[in-house]
Amino acid sequence: MSLLRRVIGGVLRRLRLRQGRTLREVAESAGVSVPYLSEVERGRKEASSEVLAAICRALGIHLSELLEEARDDLRQVEPRLPAAPRATTVTLAPVPLPRPETGPNVRFGPRTPGTLLHRGPGAGGPTLRVGRSGSAPAGGSGPRSAGRLGCGRTRTSRRTLTNV
Repeated sequence: MSLLRRVIGGVLRRLRLRQGRTLREVAESAGVSVPYLSEVERGRKEASSEVLAAICRALGIHLSELLEEARDDLRQVEPRLPAAPRATTVTLAPVPLPRPETGPNVRFGPRTPGTLLHRGPGAGGPTLRVGRSGSAPAGGSGPRSAGRLGCGRTRTSRRTLTNV
């Protein structure tokens, strides 16, 4: 596998030689030392994006042009890997949910045997009311406690009901 710094360095050297310029000319124009530019061109040093942009300005090209040529070079030297086998596609089918009881009282959650959700008509439409049945354990903290309803508080302090 070819390292990106080697590919970029090779492109920089090729562009500089194509223009017929010396290391010294480009290094002075980019504001880097000659040995450092030489190391970058040989792929020994990995230049920062700022240094690469300065070298590109010195060469009179855009950074995107440098990266496009590096991409083309990488595509030529990279071995083409066969496509990974795809995982078997799974189709999810809707599962019919059991119909709730026809009565107005519906139990919510297996851990809350005494908590009931009562649905009944209200002045503005149907309402939900939380209550306790007679079989609820005595001494509990009430029907609206988080333990009974399986509720938790989120960071925004909203209550969320979870099936428990």
